Amino acid sequence: MSDFLTLKKSNCKNCYKCIRHCPVKSIRFSGNQAHIISSDCIMCGQCVVVCPQNAKKIADGTEKVRVLLQSGKPVIVSLAPSFIANYEGIGINSMRKALKKLGFYDVEETAIGAKMVKTEYERIVNEGKSDVIISSCCHSVNLLIQQYFPDVLPYLAKVVSPMHAHCQDIKKRIPEAHTVFVGPCLSKKDEAYTYGDSVDAVLTFEELTEMLKAGNVTLEKDTEKNEYSLTRLFPTTGGILRTMTDRNSDYTYMTVDGVENCIDALKDIRSGNIHKCFIEMSACSGSCIGGPVMEKHKHNKVRDFVTVSQYAGKYDFEVNQPDITELAKNFPYIQRNTSVPTEYELNEIMKRMGKFRPEQELNCGSCGYNTCREKAVAIYQGKAEVSMCLPFLKEKAESFSDIIVNNTTNGLIVLNDMLEVQQINKSALSIMNLRSANDILGDQIIRILDPCSFIEVQSTGKGIYNERTYLADYQRYVEQTIVLDRNSNMLICIMRDVTDEENERVKKDAISRQTIEIADKVVEKQMRIVQEIASLLGETTAETKIALSKLKESITNE
Repeated sequence: MSDFLTLKKSNCKNCYKCIRHCPVKSIRFSGNQAHIISSDCIMCGQCVVVCPQNAKKIADGTEKVRVLLQSGKPVIVSLAPSFIANYEGIGINSMRKALKKLGFYDVEETAIGAKMVKTEYERIVNEGKSDVIISSCCHSVNLLIQQYFPDVLPYLAKVVSPMHAHCQDIKKRIPEAHTVFVGPCLSKKDEAYTYGDSVDAVLTFEELTEMLKAGNVTLEKDTEKNEYSLTRLFPTTGGILRTMTDRNSDYTYMTVDGVENCIDALKDIRSGNIHKCFIEMSACSGSCIGGPVMEKHKHNKVRDFVTVSQYAGKYDFEVNQPDITELAKNFPYIQRNTSVPTEYELNEIMKRMGKFRPEQELNCGSCGYNTCREKAVAIYQGKAEVSMCLPFLKEKAESFSDIIVNNTTNGLIVLNDMLEVQQINKSALSIMNLRSANDILGDQIIRILDPCSFIEVQSTGKGIYNERTYLADYQRYVEQTIVLDRNSNMLICIMRDVTDEENERVKKDAISRQTIEIADKVVEKQMRIVQEIASLLGETTAETKIALSKLKESITNE
């Protein structure tokens, strides 16, 4: 399988939405990026539809088509019948006129090939050899069966798709012609690449629209009505069955659309619960008009169904029915990675995910997998990473945060916009002589602290940093910082208990005052002595006074 669906790595935001919607989980996450597993992919395109960042990229076929147009040989478009829904009000004549301006030789409807295919389906059902017959028009359904339900392969009709039937017919009529299929389906690119050379290139409707814009070609309104063709109904839910007028009364005819519904039906067929049925299967909900590359701004399944039904005629195109050998197609089994961990290996992976007990298996689906064990198997197969478990990461982050908060020596209090205590750590409880956080959680801060500083920060948005204050109720000095987190509108108060520092400072001040008092007494005593023996000391008295004054000043500064 070629890489027709790839990832724009810079766009991927690791949201896991694509894996949640991938019906076969063919997306691998590594290095916080999604990667398409081509060997497991059924090309349904759901990841393209749901990706909120447009991170999935479809291989562009326009350059190859331009090369074909420059080859000098006639290039003929096989136009999927869903075109009438994508290009509202534009009929086949308008499309032919516009595409000829781009250099195409001609445009025909794929409904011609659909007539050949439905006739072959009628023959197979009337032959009655197969208990269950599954339509083979949808390449994604074919891949689903080939890769995930190989035991159901005998029931898949061995018939080419309308795209191949029509392009083969074009080349039979015009041997030198190149063929280009245009439609709403991503998987047709892979089908054309994988099976033979009857289809030279595939364009989506989006790609065709871009070519029209680049060529300054405008589509003209034209919905001419004619009686042909009934097989224009093929892209609608039940459209194949509506064209099958030659029916076998021994068979039940039913329609199944959407990959999940197809999987349920295939499980029933594998279990032997379904018999004597012809089943029209389509991977897309709403069939082809619900295709992943129908242009999104025009996509409406109900309106599109009505549009296609009204455009379809009452009768089939007149065609030369090919020999059954020309319409025959073989669908081989496609091997994929099916390795499964042992119970011991599975349990070890579960432990790495933080799942040590069954009750820890939330099966929340946030990682994209339906169950924790399914995700563990994906980890074993290299498709997923342990970090994709969001509840585990949240719990781990909260645990890490709690360890830091509860072991810091600083008090921490978090308030909401109502000044209600939302979180308080052990150090803060100790500062305010509280036994438990439950004693204050949810209550107003005024119960334990003066709210004025908090109100000031909340109203001004300006934080208070390293403000030293005395908590009289608790006989403690603290150095507090109060800041406002604007994103959460939470007030955060960090308090450092500086009671011991403050007490030490007071003690030092007392010692300094005592020293100054002693110095004053010494000076006074010395002055008296000096006065008595002034005649003996002379100028020495002044020097002593200066020295003692400097000592006093020094002590005072300390």
